[in-house]
Amino acid sequence: MKIGVITDCFCLPLRESIRKAAELGFSGLQIYATAGEFNPSLLERKDELASYLKLIKEKGLSISALCGDMGGHGFEIREDNGERIEKTKRIIDLAAACAVPVITTHIGVIPEDSASPKFSALLEALDTLGGYGRTRGVTLAIETGPEKPETLKKFIDQTHGGVGVNLDPANFVMVTGVDPAAAVEILGAHIVHTHVKDGIMKKQADPAFVYNIFAEGGIEDFRMSDYFIETPVGGGAVDFDSYLGALKKTGYDGYFTIEREAGEDREEDIAGALRFITDKLGKAGYV
Repeated sequence: MKIGVITDCFCLPLRESIRKAAELGFSGLQIYATAGEFNPSLLERKDELASYLKLIKEKGLSISALCGDMGGHGFEIREDNGERIEKTKRIIDLAAACAVPVITTHIGVIPEDSASPKFSALLEALDTLGGYGRTRGVTLAIETGPEKPETLKKFIDQTHGGVGVNLDPANFVMVTGVDPAAAVEILGAHIVHTHVKDGIMKKQADPAFVYNIFAEGGIEDFRMSDYFIETPVGGGAVDFDSYLGALKKTGYDGYFTIEREAGEDREEDIAGALRFITDKLGKAGYV
């Protein structure tokens, strides 16, 4: 089974997070690469990069993906995209140097109307990055969140390759109100990485409104708990049996990477999620 964890979820320095992941029994890591300890400047600090990779190998781990999330409105604003595209290309270069095949990112909110200027700005940026990623053996995986799966598939189908999906089932449940198993049936072979996360929607809201709040930094004035709650894995509304069964039918054989962004005891929640998903993957036929 390919089960990973996002290192930042431990809220520890990176080297300690790597050791903790190994101690708990994970096989993979997803590492943030936009800033912090593991970022494209390591391409110039090759000894330091080699030291990280040596530690990861010694601990019997692999890097499942890098997170290249640019924050804000992603690639929605054409005037900002030149700099964001170049930064993302550097993360792609870092992924290639580490033999990591996937970068995950939130790209913004894809409009349902493909004639929208925002749609064309997003498409131009992702098509450019997908093309660059193909030359480096790296897929840029859009994390599910504000869009219906039909909208996301339509968008990816208009790129020329190198663009895939990082499927987060909790984002569908908490914000979009979509059954993750149904989303898998629509997105199918585009799925190259997944997150293991759970949650509950308390009140329906326009997903674009929710993600714009995060993008514009107004989270302090937004009572998230009125709308949705991230729960420990197994304690929310994600039907993992049907979701994992749907993934198995598509032939998905990539990583299931645990993400825990809330809670008072992250380590215990992560350890519990590992136990839960190990059991569920076994029952779904993953070995």
